Amino acid sequence: MATLAKSRMIQAAPASTGLTELQQRALNKAAWRLIPLLALAYFFNYLDRTSVGFAALTMNQDLGLSASQFGWGAGIMFFGYCLFEVPSNLAMYRFGARKWMARIMITWGLAAAATALATSPNSFYAIRAVLGIAEAGFFPGVIYYLSVWFPPQYRTRVLTWFTLAIPLSSLIGGPVSVWLLQTDGMLGMKGWQWMFIIEGLPACVLGLVTLKILADKPANARWLTPEERAALEAMAASEHTSKASRSFLPALKDARIYILSLITFCFTVGSYGIGIWLPQILKGHGLSNLMTGWVSAVPYFFVVVGMMAWARRVDRSGRRIANLGAACLLAALGLMFSIGFDQLLPAMAGITLALVGTNAARAIFYTIPSRFLSGQAAAGGIAFINTFGAMGGFVGPYLVGYLKEATGSFQAGMLGMAAGLVVATLLSYSLRYYLRDE
Repeated sequence: MATLAKSRMIQAAPASTGLTELQQRALNKAAWRLIPLLALAYFFNYLDRTSVGFAALTMNQDLGLSASQFGWGAGIMFFGYCLFEVPSNLAMYRFGARKWMARIMITWGLAAAATALATSPNSFYAIRAVLGIAEAGFFPGVIYYLSVWFPPQYRTRVLTWFTLAIPLSSLIGGPVSVWLLQTDGMLGMKGWQWMFIIEGLPACVLGLVTLKILADKPANARWLTPEERAALEAMAASEHTSKASRSFLPALKDARIYILSLITFCFTVGSYGIGIWLPQILKGHGLSNLMTGWVSAVPYFFVVVGMMAWARRVDRSGRRIANLGAACLLAALGLMFSIGFDQLLPAMAGITLALVGTNAARAIFYTIPSRFLSGQAAAGGIAFINTFGAMGGFVGPYLVGYLKEATGSFQAGMLGMAAGLVVATLLSYSLRYYLRDE
């Protein structure tokens, strides 16, 4: 079983890549050492961001939050996140991924657990803003970090294994979150308070594990043989010599960075808009809190399957831009389909397609910047791009909440997110003019 699993995480590359047995063995070791830990950390990272949607089922009444206030509080964490995203990633480049990512995990875990201390809308806003500052730089830091270890022909697959943490956090986290809501009254605390504490503190433990497990780069990996370290370093060196941008400030003159920033903003609006509001959308169909948790998990089973299948297709074809555009278009069509029905089943079918599209788009998207950025430019450039995505993480939840309060339904918010995804589709296909080797 272990051998079979290893072959599936990093399958043999096509013959055209010319990888040797030594290179393949080194990549397998790196994948099994790094990806499970980072994916588990991202599992809790995404859960700590979006579990607030389940907390809202009871928390909003306790704190006196309206729909627009909740949308503002759910999204405000991205303000702090955006401000500290680039500095955090540049600090990681300077001080090393092992120490810096451990610091991020520990501080975000404490901030997520501290959400249990909220007593009013303003304290809820403040704690969520601190959470954003604490976790700034984790996702783009991992994207840059994995680009140091894995060559281009593996990156879509590797990033898919990593970003599978997103649908898995919702697949598992939804039922767990609503179960934790049932602890209401235990030791005099509300169920939503227990939920934040129990789901937040594991990140602190993972931060300590990270200090033991990670190596900043192949040269520092004692768990590789000298030959394996040399093989990975040689692959990285051969790739970096062909890249135009290695310093951060000159890279900001590259138009591709701004196009990519707009793309990630648009599909992140859809991803977080759906993810955070899905529990309350389901609640509007008359489901109990417990059923809301279980039903909200169903789309993410199909997201996991869809992401894995799509990643294999992209790595085999190499057509990242075409598939990125197709994923954004699928998400837009799914959202438009979902608002055409009042019945739960067809509406959920549309939302499922939208979630498959936005999650597949994310995994494909982050293989593109490392095609023309390396070194400090990659660390800072990916963080700069992801900052715009983080802004989408604020706009999506707030937009849906504002339009829900203004119109009395979620349809206007869904339509707004679909429009953003159509823009992302068009921008994705425009990249063909800037990356002509696609």
